[in-house]
Order: sequence, then structure tokens, then C-alpha cells
Amino acid sequence: MSEHRRKPPQPQGGGRAAARRGQSGSSSGRRAAPRGATGSPSDAYGLNYGSAGEEPSYGGRAEARRAAQRSGGGRRRAAEPGRGGRRGMPDGPTGPGRGRGRAAVPGKKRIIDYPRAGKYGVARWVPSWKLVAGLFIGFFGSMVAVAGIAYAMVGVPDIAKTAEAQNNVFYWADGSEMVATGGETNRQIVNLSQIPKAMQYAVISQENKTFYTDSGIDPKGIARAVFNMARGGETQGGSTITQQYVKNAMLDDQSQTISRKFKEIFVSIKVGTTVSKDQIMAGYLNSAYYGRGAYGIQAAARAYFNKDAVDLKPGECAFLAAMLKGATYYDPAGATSLDPAATPQANSKRALAQMQDTLDKMVEYGHLSATERAKYTTLPKWQNPRSNNKLSGQVGYLVDLAKAYLVNNTNISADDLQKGGYSIYTTFDKKKVKELETAVTNVQKANIKPKQRPKTDTHVQFGGASVDPTTGAIKAIYGGEDATKHFTNNADVTGAQIGSTMKPFVLAAAMQWGVRDKSLGPEQAQDERTQVSPKSLYSGKNKLKIKDYDGTIWKNEKGQEWLQTNDGNESYGSPPNYQIDLREAMRESVNSAFVQLGMDVGLDKVKEAAIAAGLKKDSLAGTSFPSFSIGISDPSAIRMAGAYGTFASSGKQRDPFSVTKVTSKDGTVFTHEDKVTQAFTSAVADNVTDVLKTVVEKGTGTNAQLPGRQVAGKTGTTDGNKSAWFVGYTPQLSTSITMFRYDDDESQKNRTFLEMYGTGGQEKIHGASFPAEIWHDYMAEALKGTEAKDFPTPEPIGEVVNDVPSPTPTPTPSETLTSPTPSPTPSETLTSPSPTASESCRFSWQCTDTGGTDTGGTDGGVTSTPTATESSGNGNTRGNGNGGLFGGSTG
Repeated sequence: MSEHRRKPPQPQGGGRAAARRGQSGSSSGRRAAPRGATGSPSDAYGLNYGSAGEEPSYGGRAEARRAAQRSGGGRRRAAEPGRGGRRGMPDGPTGPGRGRGRAAVPGKKRIIDYPRAGKYGVARWVPSWKLVAGLFIGFFGSMVAVAGIAYAMVGVPDIAKTAEAQNNVFYWADGSEMVATGGETNRQIVNLSQIPKAMQYAVISQENKTFYTDSGIDPKGIARAVFNMARGGETQGGSTITQQYVKNAMLDDQSQTISRKFKEIFVSIKVGTTVSKDQIMAGYLNSAYYGRGAYGIQAAARAYFNKDAVDLKPGECAFLAAMLKGATYYDPAGATSLDPAATPQANSKRALAQMQDTLDKMVEYGHLSATERAKYTTLPKWQNPRSNNKLSGQVGYLVDLAKAYLVNNTNISADDLQKGGYSIYTTFDKKKVKELETAVTNVQKANIKPKQRPKTDTHVQFGGASVDPTTGAIKAIYGGEDATKHFTNNADVTGAQIGSTMKPFVLAAAMQWGVRDKSLGPEQAQDERTQVSPKSLYSGKNKLKIKDYDGTIWKNEKGQEWLQTNDGNESYGSPPNYQIDLREAMRESVNSAFVQLGMDVGLDKVKEAAIAAGLKKDSLAGTSFPSFSIGISDPSAIRMAGAYGTFASSGKQRDPFSVTKVTSKDGTVFTHEDKVTQAFTSAVADNVTDVLKTVVEKGTGTNAQLPGRQVAGKTGTTDGNKSAWFVGYTPQLSTSITMFRYDDDESQKNRTFLEMYGTGGQEKIHGASFPAEIWHDYMAEALKGTEAKDFPTPEPIGEVVNDVPSPTPTPTPSETLTSPTPSPTPSETLTSPSPTASESCRFSWQCTDTGGTDTGGTDGGVTSTPTATESSGNGNTRGNGNGGLFGGSTG
């Protein structure tokens, strides 16, 4: 056989490896045998030319492909190891030959083809419609399954078991129980037939006009609530009556969480599909909270109108529907103990507006005739909110004060307190509370005779507070005659101006920061100051021209000069200079000296001193006017006692507090922590105390003397004789007493303070009279059996500043302020340095209080803005409204 002829390969066993061994002997330059010649799969793409003279088995490449297809191959395969990939090139790295190569073996098929196989670039990451549809169907199916399970698991609430709140138990400071109240269930279920249609339609018109046709849930409201909670907020409104009923019934879980909201949704769905609309309406109205401790419409009708629900009129129904929005801000009685913004006036305005809106909607939706609606344009006559004998006397005020402290200073909300279950340990000393009430009652009964003197002795009010200066604990308060009869707490903010009890803060500012250098500009003067000694000299002259720190006469925006008057229009000190040191000025409560001192220090520093001592910023009024230094502000009795306690504790300030600890079934939920700031240096505070001792020893506060004890204090009387104060302290106890006349008729929209000329048979009420007498009687009993302690001996402080101007020639008639020039017109004198409405009219009755000039008595005071009639009739001889006079326009 010719050496150029290849011996046909013999069939080989053993698979692919044997096939390769069979091919290894093929001559160079020859093509592989055709597929099928050897039976090896690898021959499928070869061509066999056979021996010399023979024709190929197949007619070329196309024929080979057809043969491959007939044999079961449909596509080319990727080259196997050892076979070439290009014609005429070696089969692989180890031998000659050629092959087309074979396709890769397909990978295992995936259930979810993502990223997509066989795709490249962006297309690899774009899911197919099959994948999207499959995932959606799977997700929707699983949600339906979960919803079905949840729906099956929840039950329909039992209205008879709802609103089962617990009592809160309040304890005295000694650990004995004061009262159990605040969470009792005041509720009586009535049938829907006993609930007027007007009440049903009122809530439907205001809350859920589609009540009788909807499915019981509001998808938009739910989505909004869930979204808001997911952002960390609380749920929002928009719930249907069904949802609100379910929420009322879930008192055991009122947490603001998504899981609770979903639970509420499923319960609402089940209620909406299984409970009739009439049952839902009855359940809602019988479980809703209307304020005043009243759950359900029957209790609400009794709490507000002392009648049964069935007897409610449409106007009363619309009124009660407004209470469902939150009685704290709609009850006309007010709730200032929970929020200072919830005044009786503000609440009445909100309640009337809401009531009118409800009535209008009832007419719009066809539930009330226009004729009937026209009968109800004002608030219905409601009754006093307190009828619980357990809260009579001072207990009601104490409970309100403790609750307000918790709401404003802890994570315990008003709703939490309403549900109850808390043990609240207060700072109130049972013995001292009784002694303070007795002291007020004795003085009031002995002196205030409304039947004998109806024009002067009606509407007289007293308030008081006693604070431990070493801790800030409120030991006692006097809020009024009886918490079930007079429900404005007079120990809290009343709007009564404090008068001259403001002066110690002016002195403290002068000793802490000093007076400004009059030779320097405003900016430099803030840094260049002279610390003031109590021996510093100021003018005690009546009708003193008040100057700014740089020596220029202070003028108001009309260019009118300020002339500061003293109480009784009396000058102090020897003429012609009228020099008086600050100790004597405090002892005699000389207005002119302290008004000028405040201007020299800077009213901003006086304000800073008052706040540092413990007064609230929002209680300080007219801080840019000279009269700020003599008490046109209206802090509460509690804050005044606490602020004077800062002086008693050598400058250490502690905010007054009324609760030491709160526990519940879960353990202790709140514990008071002592927070102390050094408001003033001990030298400043002790020197203020030393000066205030002089007031009690031989000044306007002698009625407050306690034999064997050191006492420091200050009297305060305001212009128009509309309020009087005494605030004093020993090292162990700081107490403030306030007195005022105040029309307490809650139905009156604009309550005003009334003058006290002639009250109690006295020509004028001073802080040195009834307030100091009450203070003395209470403190004598409260401190009985305790050690008499002395105040620290003060260190010498500051420099003697002489602010008294040198004598000047008597002005000619043309220069004098009281010259017989034509009296100014009302337009010239209406604007005074009194605070603007935005600064001081936080109470509506403040904005209408005009008052008169303080004349006579022993204690300096404050006057209010004169009316046009007052000013035009008396020219420059009248008060300027804040203890001063206008000298007429000079510009």
C-alpha cells in the first residue's frame, strides 16, 4: 500500500479518548475522516478522501452539514480539546489537524431567569414580562393569604368592655394617699333610640358624611396615617366613624405603631361587614371621650348640661360633637393647667366656630332645617365642669397642677393620664396646704364683706404658693375658694401684674453685670461696666426725668419725655438733689430710683436677671420700656416664690416642681431629677437678700415680721390698685401671696381686673396690707417647730455709683413741664411707652384694662395706659400709664 495512503482507522472502543488515539496516526495534510466513518462523534465535521483514486464520501462542507443534521446534530459544536478551530491550523496545542468546534453544553435551567441569560448589556438586567407578572401574582397572592388570616384572627369589639379606665392615685409628700381620681369610668350605655337623631347627624355631618354607604374604612386616611408613622410622626385624622369606634374599643393598645394601625384596619373591615350601621353608631357615641371625664353621650350630656342624652337639643348636639375633637381645646371652661393656650376665651371661640360649622353642614346635607338651625347662634349654657366632691377645696387645684407638670415635663400625655393606672407622688405638704388655706380664709372672712360693700368687695381673689428654695419642691398652693366652684387656679398664671416685687431683679442685675459707662458708645458700654453696691446713690425725686444710660432723656416714639412718678407723688431724699441709696430706695419702694437704675444697667440685663432667677420668658411684658423695672409683667405666684427662692439659696436656681415620682404596673415611669443652675454669684444673691431684710425690718413689709426669724421680702402694688403682692422668704421656705379683683364670670368674653380702692374697708390695698398679713399667718404656722436659720452674711460688693444729677436752676415757666400750655389733644397723648398688644395682651382682658394713676400709699406701683379721655382732660398732670408722666413733645 502506498505510503501516501492512510490506513482507514479502525473502530475504537472506549469513548472520546479512544477516538483521539485513533486519530493520532493520521498523516499531515489529510482531513479527518467523515462523521460516521469511525462512529466517533468527533468525525461529524471531517471529510474522508479514502485511498488513491477514490472519491470523497460526501460532496463538500454543505453535504457534511446535511449529514450531521440527518445524524441528529442540528448545530455546530464547539471544538473539543485537542481539535483545531480553523482550517489548516493545528488541532490544538499538541497536534495537527482541524475541526469546526462544538457548541457549549447548556447550563442548568433557572426558576427565576434574572439576570437574564443570553442577554448582554442593559438588556441583561431588564426583567421579562413573565418575571414581573409572576412576582406580582405571587406577592398579591401572599398578601391576600395574610389578610385572610388576619381577618379571621381579629374579633368584633364588645362595647360593654370599652373605656374601662383606671384611677390615678395621688399621694401627699409624706406618702399618704391624697385622692384616687382621673381615670374612673364615667359612662352609661344608652340605646340608639335614646340618642337624638340630631346627635347622630352632627357627627356624621362633621366626621363621616358617607357613613351609611362606605365600607367602614378610609383608604386615603389610612395611607396618610401609615406614611406619617413611617416617617416617625403620629397618626393623622381622616378615619371613618367605624374606625374611630374601633380605636375607642382598643384602649388596651393605643400605641402609635404601624402594626397597631393594621390591626385597627382589619378590625374595622370586620366590623364594617358584620355589624349594622346603627350598632356602629351607637357603639361610637357610647364609647367616645367628650372631656370632663365623660365617656359616652349620656355621661357627656350630664357633665356639660346636667340632662339626659335623649333631651339634648340640636345646638347642644353640635356642641358635643365639637368636644370629640379634643375637649382640652374646645371645652369653654378652659384647660390652662394642661396648656396655657387653652384659655376659657380661646376655647369658647373655637367651640362656637366648630359648633356653627357642624350646624351649617347638617343643613347642607339635609339633616336639619334652616329654620331650626337659626335658633342656635351662640354656645349653649353649660355648667361648671367640676362636680366631683373628691376634688373640692384645694385638692382639685393640686391634682390639676400635678397633671400639668407631668404633661409638660414628661412623656406621659393627657390621654395617658385619662386612661389612668398611675401612682403619682407629689411634693405637696398636707399640713402646709391646710395652713395656707386657713390663713387666706381667716383674712378674707374678717375683712372682705361683699354683702356690706358690694361695689368694692365683690370678685376679690387670693392666690398663693410656697416653695422649698433648697429643692424647688412646691409645698403648698392656694388656688381659690374651692376647685369645684372657682376653677381658675390663682396660684398659676392669672395675668395679675407684680408691681414693685420686680425691683429685686433690677438690683440683682446691677450687682451681677453693673451699670454701663456713660462716656462710651452702645457697643463698648456693654463691655465697660461698673458693678453696683447697695450703697450707690440714685434720685428719689418724684416726676424724675428718666434718662438713657448715655444721659439723654428717654422719649417715646412720639418724642414725649418720660417723667417717673412715685407712689403718692412723693419725693424721697433731701432736696435739692434727693439722694437716696439703693437700700433705702428698696425699703421705701421708690419707683424713680429703680426705673433709672434699670435704664443704666440695660433693660435687656434686667430681663436676663428675671429669667435667670426662674421667671418664664413669656410672662415678661414691656421689656423695652422703662416701666418694665417696676413690674408690668405677670408671672404666676408659683414662679415668683421660686424666683425669690433663688436669692434664698445664695443664687442657686431650681425650677419649681410638683411631682417626685410616677409608677405604673410596668414599674417606675418617671423620677424627678434635681437640676441646679448658678443664676447669680453668692455675693450678688446674698446682698439682694440683705437689702430685702431691710424691707421687712423697717420698710413697707413690716407686717411680715416673724419674731426670732430672719425674713426677706418685698411688697408690690400696681397702678389702678388692681393687684397687690407680698413675696418673702426664710432660708427654708419662699412664699408669694397675690390679691386682686377679677370678674370671674366665665360667660363674660372680656374679663377685666377691677380697682381695689375701698376694698376690705381700706382706702387702698397694698402688698403691705392683706397679702403681707396672710403671708405672716401662714409662715408662722408652716415654720412652727423648725429651727430658726439665719441668712449668710453678705460679702461687700461693687462700687458706690452716684447717679444723682447736680442741682440745676429752677426752670422758667416756658421750660417747665407743667406750664399752662394748652392741654394736648388725645392724639398727642394716646401713645405711651406702655407695651404694645403683641407684648402684653396675652389675655383678652389685658387689652381692655385702662386703669388710672397710682396715688397715695406706701408701696410704689405701675400705671396702665391712659385713655384719650383721661389724657385730654388733665394734660401733663396725669400718669403716663406706667408710673410716669409725659413732658410733652420736644421734637
